Amino acid sequence: MAASSPAKIFEYFVVCGIGPEIATLEGNKGFQGMEVMYMPSLLDQYPPSNQSLYPPPPPQLPTCVLPAGVEFYTSGFNSDDVATYPRSYPIVLTEGDGSKIYVACIAFRDLVCDDIIEAYKIPANSFADKCICLVSRSPSFQVLKDALEELFILCFSPAGCSKPLWDVIADMVSNVPLPTPGKDRVLFAIENCLLCAETPPKEGLPHADISFQPLVQCLDVDNLIQFFTAVLLERRILLRANKYSLLTLASEAICHLIYPFRWQHVYIPLLFFSGVDYIDAPTPYMMGLHSGVDTYSLSMDGVVVVDLDYNRITTSEEIPPIPEPELSFLRSEILKLLHPNVTWIDHLKINFGSMSEQYIKCGNKPWGEEHNFQLRLIFLRFLALLLSGYRNFIEPTTNVFNSQAFLKKCSRATGEPIESMLMMTQFLESQGFMDYLERCIMSEESGNNLLDKLQDATGRGQDPISIFPTPSSEFEITTVSVTEVEVSEPGSRHCYKRFPSTVRTEEQEEKRRSILALANSAYSGRHTISSPMLANGDPKAESLSSMERAAERDRMVLDIKVKLQGLWLRLLRLGATEDPLSSFEYGTILALIESDAEGIGGSGFVECIREHIISGWQCRLTDEQFIAVKELLKTAINRASSRNDIATIRDALEVSAEMYRKDSNNVPDYVQRHLLSLCIWDELRFWDAYFEYLMEQSANKSANYVTLVTAQLIVIATHMDGLGLPDSDAWNMIEKIAEKNNLGYKQLIKLRAFLSHIQQLRVGYWGFSSGKGQSVSPYGLPSPHLQDGADGSHEPTEASVVGRSWVHSMFSRDRSIRANSFGRVLSSDGTKTGADSAKGDVTPGQKKLQSSMRILKGHTGAITALHCVTRREVWDLVGDREDAGFFISGSTDCLVKIWDPSLRGSELKTTLKGHTGQQLTGHDKSL
Repeated sequence: MAASSPAKIFEYFVVCGIGPEIATLEGNKGFQGMEVMYMPSLLDQYPPSNQSLYPPPPPQLPTCVLPAGVEFYTSGFNSDDVATYPRSYPIVLTEGDGSKIYVACIAFRDLVCDDIIEAYKIPANSFADKCICLVSRSPSFQVLKDALEELFILCFSPAGCSKPLWDVIADMVSNVPLPTPGKDRVLFAIENCLLCAETPPKEGLPHADISFQPLVQCLDVDNLIQFFTAVLLERRILLRANKYSLLTLASEAICHLIYPFRWQHVYIPLLFFSGVDYIDAPTPYMMGLHSGVDTYSLSMDGVVVVDLDYNRITTSEEIPPIPEPELSFLRSEILKLLHPNVTWIDHLKINFGSMSEQYIKCGNKPWGEEHNFQLRLIFLRFLALLLSGYRNFIEPTTNVFNSQAFLKKCSRATGEPIESMLMMTQFLESQGFMDYLERCIMSEESGNNLLDKLQDATGRGQDPISIFPTPSSEFEITTVSVTEVEVSEPGSRHCYKRFPSTVRTEEQEEKRRSILALANSAYSGRHTISSPMLANGDPKAESLSSMERAAERDRMVLDIKVKLQGLWLRLLRLGATEDPLSSFEYGTILALIESDAEGIGGSGFVECIREHIISGWQCRLTDEQFIAVKELLKTAINRASSRNDIATIRDALEVSAEMYRKDSNNVPDYVQRHLLSLCIWDELRFWDAYFEYLMEQSANKSANYVTLVTAQLIVIATHMDGLGLPDSDAWNMIEKIAEKNNLGYKQLIKLRAFLSHIQQLRVGYWGFSSGKGQSVSPYGLPSPHLQDGADGSHEPTEASVVGRSWVHSMFSRDRSIRANSFGRVLSSDGTKTGADSAKGDVTPGQKKLQSSMRILKGHTGAITALHCVTRREVWDLVGDREDAGFFISGSTDCLVKIWDPSLRGSELKTTLKGHTGQQLTGHDKSL
């Protein structure tokens, strides 16, 4: 079997900026003027998107690397205007599993492509923001920055480069390996510049290729300690600064200073401007926001605001101070490092000669690697002192940490009552501390636990430096050879006026031409030629007769439908590693749906789904396909609504009721339930027209008229329930349709009684909803889809939705982490808690994790499963579940409350909100 290729330090080179589809941050399509911010798009990448061996770049990348959006300008770089200078900054993205992606960015003004200028009638020689990025899984910030800057300089150097720029990029991304930690150095060249990459040994402190100087320069010692405490206690933290790089460097630095603990919650060092409303999220987070973004409309209640520009920390909730003597130790050690010449004078009077030499050594030279190391060591020594003897309070048989006993020990040592030790109490209850205990107790990192090593070394009177590996004096040098290319003419150079585009595939080029042709048609006012098949610049199109035009239109409609069929089937066949939302198939279908005023794309897409269902398709979708199809149907319905195309809306509603995905309990979740945010369902005109259609299509027209009307109203009510319309709104419209069709009051009473049981007859994942007006996200944040209107021009753009979905997934990950930790190693009194107490003993050293689900045995009603503190993707669903505890899927807004959870073998009582059956009570063994 062939050996796997070595890991590469560079995962992707990416270019972001204005693409062929132009939309403002508010979702308005097309060019709206110079002083407007536009959504960025992913323009080019290496490795290319058609190489399936590589995972795609994060879909939220364009939104994050250009957080303010893209602006157009009348001029480019001007050496006399600082505002036009290129900006270099790092960002960090966090994926759903908590892993980090490190990105070096250079944003600059670049010439807008000629075909975009022509299509959107943008002033000639306009410039727009563009961002080139190097993406890596390694936190090698300096190497990423140096390599990216060399590429940028090489591109715009008057001397040019010896081979095409994208060949240089391909060589670097494909060939530079990730250095072996602590063993080798990798040398590679970009044209005539030699760069070096290396990583520290795994046995030492985690790799942090950043300077900690910006953090200590922006915050004084007391504010630095207060910031550090807020992070340890997992508060909601918002950093503000007027430089992107400062936000990222300060966030990364504080995350390294809390080592060996890890920030377990939402982490966005640089938040895109349109995501400012996430600051009101109720769960812990650490986010950075440019100081120019207004937050006055937000409550900010309880948020710890760290202003790096003005050395200021504000919060409405007090941050409990670190207890003494640990606080004095931390403060004095930081002062010695930052101001050694001052503190040395006072220290001489007290204890001559005992001050460590490293402070003098650091104080005699500018800030560098030694300062970074000493600052990290100070905080590690502080944490070792704060948690002195904590291992003695881990039960050897159960691996449970007895926090109460540890707090009593601290209370006796300091003479302070436990009630006043708020900082320690909150810290021991934090997710970060629980995660640390699990990693260390379960031996994941027990072999390289520097905190334990430092405590042991201090106890033996050894130098703290002794716990770190000795730096290797001999590194193995790995040199990356440069691929030679044949030069057609000696001395020829490649020079560029704008950052060049890479070679596009035929499909990519076709999609680009189609989008620009549509834009050109719209801006030229030729609305009659509204399809990409006719808007191809053919001068003969204007001279066609009416019959020829009709025939040409029929061919065009057929062509679009055939194309949609192929794209639809290919979308369903995408591999497990491919993201439908970023696929060519999804983008092309979306462009065809949005392409014309006649609705050929939207109606054709719905029709091809219907034909696929008729042909025997089982309608099942994967989670990724589900999201893509849902968004496409939303767009199709919005476009149809703006054209008053009731037939397409009706057909889309019917096919959406067929397509579904299933959860881990095999319970179906239908596409139809995710369309509630669209405005058309509130309009009586749609349901009235739908009723007329049902009456016309009825196969049993010979039946009694009253029976026929009642049957069609039940069909309508079923769709209303599938959407989750509030009962009062649904019945009001049904009643009006019934009265219009002369349905008597006796039949109305019978119909009302029957419809009250619709929710129990319909099989659905989330059950009865509480109303459209309560459609919020699971975290108290407004859903971005609630802005969907009948006018498609005001829809959120795809990039905006992707960016917000990414943030939402991070909040969802945060919930999941807490779920898995619900019955974990931390206990207030050393006993097991909750449902875990009834699960039997486990062998010492074995993980004691509570699963995220409990089945309600013997229950045959609509309730299907009991989930522990976790939630599904309910971005578009109405009704919010409780923030903690348990919820029941398939129920009607149920909450399960555990009474006396700290008592082993206690009785679990469950209260089902909105449940009309008997209250469920039972021993915890029934779960």
